[in-house]
Amino acid sequence: MDVEAIAADHRRLVGYVGGGDDPSDPADVLAMAMVLRIEKNDPPDRTELLTAAARAVALLCLDERCAGEGPWASAMDDWCNARIRKIARRARGAQWAAAQEVWGVTATQGGASARAFVPGRVGDLDRRVAKLQIGGTDVEGALSGEPPGRGVVLWTSPVLEMTVGKLAAQVGHASMLAAKLLTTEEAIRWRSDECPLVVRQSGSERWRELLAADAAGTAVAVRDAGFTEIAPGSVTVIAEVVRHDGETEESTDERG
Repeated sequence: MDVEAIAADHRRLVGYVGGGDDPSDPADVLAMAMVLRIEKNDPPDRTELLTAAARAVALLCLDERCAGEGPWASAMDDWCNARIRKIARRARGAQWAAAQEVWGVTATQGGASARAFVPGRVGDLDRRVAKLQIGGTDVEGALSGEPPGRGVVLWTSPVLEMTVGKLAAQVGHASMLAAKLLTTEEAIRWRSDECPLVVRQSGSERWRELLAADAAGTAVAVRDAGFTEIAPGSVTVIAEVVRHDGETEESTDERG
């Protein structure tokens, strides 16, 4: 494991601001494609699929090949300097196998798998990925609202209705932002452990607490640009890091 490369990747994510306008030509938009494995006869559990999607993005963003003179570094720099866009598709069987040949990282959680691809121009997207369907990503299962004892937690909105494909892109974005809450040493350990995290459904009271934590800088919210499904500026997912049982970064800091 190249810890210096991971540290450089972490600095990119900590410094990431995003925003800006899209280019006039839609083909020039920079986006990270994602593929969710959804087999017709054996679909994955919803929680496991969203967790795999979020981990795939985190693993890619902290991959050694994204740092320094690595083959993916320039693409990641360009993407993080533009408006962050992610587009999730579904694949099964031979489609899923073919997608593994395209530059990216696959994560598996339980019986679910997802792959995040190196970002690039929408117009240049590999045909093995571009031909996959964006719709039809809904799967069964419900997210737990039980907070974990520790680690990276991605809380989904209690009020927004989103397809699994849309939500996969949102938790993927949240996993990137969660890196801002980690020290360099924590980020290196997190990546070496394959970026463990949990996805949870927030209740209304917890959501208010998380919004306050985002305002205080101890959690990080994903605010959607509103291109699909939901209104611009909607907060879809909030990431936090629980360092000890029941303690967020905020409560730990308060105790000194």
